[in-house]
Amino acid sequence: MFPKTGNTFQNGGKKGNAQVEYRDAVWRALTSELGGTHQATKAAMRWTCVSERTTKNWISGSYRPTAEHLIELMRHSDTVLAVVLELAGRNEATTTERLKRIREELEGVLTTIETICAAEDDQTAD
Repeated sequence: MFPKTGNTFQNGGKKGNAQVEYRDAVWRALTSELGGTHQATKAAMRWTCVSERTTKNWISGSYRPTAEHLIELMRHSDTVLAVVLELAGRNEATTTERLKRIREELEGVLTTIETICAAEDDQTAD
């Protein structure tokens, strides 16, 4: 018997699983936000400037987007952004952004309510 020599890999084969997990996560995000229709394909094509076949492959889960295309998808899709942050173990970043957006929306609603109440007060005063 000869001793085992040669290169060893740090991941122990986890890279393939990570690629499948990434591909499936992007597929789930795109289909949940856009659906599986032709319009979904057209939207992803507009976002990333890639061919129809490429976007269909992403939406079907057959292939995963490259880094450049993933960045474009994240720029346009909050769902894809959230999934990528979750895969990276950065869920708190998503939560913080969601809370900021909710706060802005609530401020807008409160401003609208104050405007309506002020208008009603003016009408009852007349």
